[in-house]
Amino acid sequence: MTATADRGAARVPVHGLTVLYDAECGLCTHLRDWLGRQPQLVPLELVPAGSAEARRRFPDLDHRATLDEVTVVGDAGQVYRDTAAWIVVLWALRQHRPLAHRLSTPAGARLARGAVLAAAWWRGGQGNGEPFRRIDGWEYEPGIGWIYDPPGCTGGTCATR
Repeated sequence: MTATADRGAARVPVHGLTVLYDAECGLCTHLRDWLGRQPQLVPLELVPAGSAEARRRFPDLDHRATLDEVTVVGDAGQVYRDTAAWIVVLWALRQHRPLAHRLSTPAGARLARGAVLAAAWWRGGQGNGEPFRRIDGWEYEPGIGWIYDPPGCTGGTCATR
């Protein structure tokens, strides 16, 4: 058996995962939509981070932190954050479980961490500390990347960044 072979979901005590995502982030909602289209070995529930639903389901979580980093909660209360969250989400997907196994190795973890940091950099406004938000005019278009369409000007004045 290779390291990337399916290790048998039936033996693993995770039977469902809730992915908390930032509903105001174009990249996050794109990934939410992509996850919803993927064949799942473990069911994923996609819930906006910081929402009333997230707070009701997980009252002990730091909901402010869930807006800053991807957080995944298992059906038995397991909490995965950051790189581990991405790996467990890939593990839940039929076509990506072998990749999740590779990313869970020490060498793979470095690659996964780099991908998470790159996503955070894009999400965080390319290093300026301000996230790209739809309300500010930013939109993530798959295949193109980030597009800026500034909000309309009212009363002859326009917001500047």
